[in-house]
Amino acid sequence: MENPTYFVTTCVDKRKPILACEEVREIFIEEWSTAFDRYSWAIGRYVIMPDHVHFFCSSLEQKKSLDIYIGKWKEWTCKLIRKRTSLNDFRWQNGFFDHLMRNKESRSEKWDYVRNNPVRAGLVDKPEDWPYQGFVDFE
Repeated sequence: MENPTYFVTTCVDKRKPILACEEVREIFIEEWSTAFDRYSWAIGRYVIMPDHVHFFCSSLEQKKSLDIYIGKWKEWTCKLIRKRTSLNDFRWQNGFFDHLMRNKESRSEKWDYVRNNPVRAGLVDKPEDWPYQGFVDFE
């Protein structure tokens, strides 16, 4: 059986539109790139919106729960955002939304929906024009 994949969404405190910038993207990718070594979580596709982020993740070794991993990811990204940007008061909203993906088809459907968020928000005309999306370990 394939390892379960989760779809995760987490928001900025008070939904401040501050995430869609290259500095924050670099911090997220840096933290996602170490997720497997630190917490046994592989990171798939992601879309960074101005006030929230969506990403897919899969635990390959089940060493740490999703709650623990997301809590640590939010802790470290918060510290780095405060340290490396002018967002000294940056905070994540408490909690996060997760959804267990049932099969590859549902993952594909979810990805199609998520990658169109910037279009629906009026930020770009086509999903591929949004610069704050991609994948880390798997598509």
